[in-house]
Amino acid sequence: MIQTVKVFNIKQFSINKVRKPSRTQTFHKFGATKEQPDQKPNSFIAKMSNQSTVKTKKIKFNIPPYYQLKELIGEGAYGIVVSAVHNYLIPETNEQILTNVAIKKILPMGKPLLLTRTLRELKLLKLFNDHENIITVLDIVKPNTYESFNEIYLVQELMDTDLSKIINSARSSNNPVEITNDHMQYFTYQILRALKAIHSARVIHRDLKPSNILLNSNCDLKICDFGLSRCLLSSSSSKESLVGFMTEYVATRWYRAPEIMLSFQEYSTAMDIWSCGCILGEMLNNGKPLFPGRDYHHQLWLILDVLGTPSEEDYDTIKSTRAKSYVKSLPSTQRKNWADLLPPGRDPLAIDLLEKLLTFNPYKRISAKEALKHPYLQLYHDPQDEPEYQPIDVLEDRFWKLDSDINFQSWEENEENSELMELLKKLLYEEVVKPL
Repeated sequence: MIQTVKVFNIKQFSINKVRKPSRTQTFHKFGATKEQPDQKPNSFIAKMSNQSTVKTKKIKFNIPPYYQLKELIGEGAYGIVVSAVHNYLIPETNEQILTNVAIKKILPMGKPLLLTRTLRELKLLKLFNDHENIITVLDIVKPNTYESFNEIYLVQELMDTDLSKIINSARSSNNPVEITNDHMQYFTYQILRALKAIHSARVIHRDLKPSNILLNSNCDLKICDFGLSRCLLSSSSSKESLVGFMTEYVATRWYRAPEIMLSFQEYSTAMDIWSCGCILGEMLNNGKPLFPGRDYHHQLWLILDVLGTPSEEDYDTIKSTRAKSYVKSLPSTQRKNWADLLPPGRDPLAIDLLEKLLTFNPYKRISAKEALKHPYLQLYHDPQDEPEYQPIDVLEDRFWKLDSDINFQSWEENEENSELMELLKKLLYEEVVKPL
């Protein structure tokens, strides 16, 4: 639910053509000073509007008083997000430093899927905490004791909006705004810069979509929401497309790669690249999604209607016999030209990159590292300023090994699983109290 919607006008964006993502932004120390008590329940009244009705509800946050809650940003099954102000008093000078932040409250206890999702997000956000295109965790409110540990408060950067709102504005019939080619270049560059880092650590985001891409009015972009991410079980550096095996159905349908629907278990970093292509295509298409499928069958049909019937080589990469039979049963189609499908006047280099991002065969799809070298992004590309990370060692990390071995969607209540739930809580507690 949205309490207050800040008007975000993309026409006010300004992109300096030689500008690079911000490297110098720093935050003052988050935490209590000696003049401030460390912990105190905090609450505020949030107004919820639903068309003609307005409701109010009291939201309680057990956070230190140097965080002043302001307004509700969002609420869902995963948690509640509010905007707040961090009030820091410099002891030596008594100077007051105010910083706008977002605080996410999560209640994962007793819910195995939420416990694992929270652990994933927390561990990965800590890993990528110094990357300019991935949302930064500024603070984690520490629980008083393990026994009282039943909720989590993540303090993050407060961003102005998300790409979904910008894209929705672009396709609005009432005074639509234009996403310029400059915007598309800079947004796509920053998305791929983040994906290069994520994939270098052998991680797949798995839920890349416009609402998980946050923006500031100066066009700085950050990817968020790593709750569905996975570490890859294969660490072979000889493969261009690293593979991991999973069971969940992931990614919002319109941004799902075809291999998700055709093999169901074998995913790779290439699935994030497909999602990036769908996002670029949506911007190029005046905010209209490229593949707005109603269901699994319609989604696949829309993709093949544009990309054409897979070649025999591509067909052989489909692992599922049932999926192969389904593809064979579809009418034969010829590949369409993206320039004919998109609005006239689009940058030919943008269309060329789009084709490489939306390649049907994941083994032939361009990687983030390769895509950053594409001429369309030449203005911003700097290999010395596009960091990579050490791969996560799945076998040596208790949680990642556990996350790979257990299917929490088939969870059943029993004594063995109760012990596992307690282990997950302990792992989460250790992660929360550990320094950033």
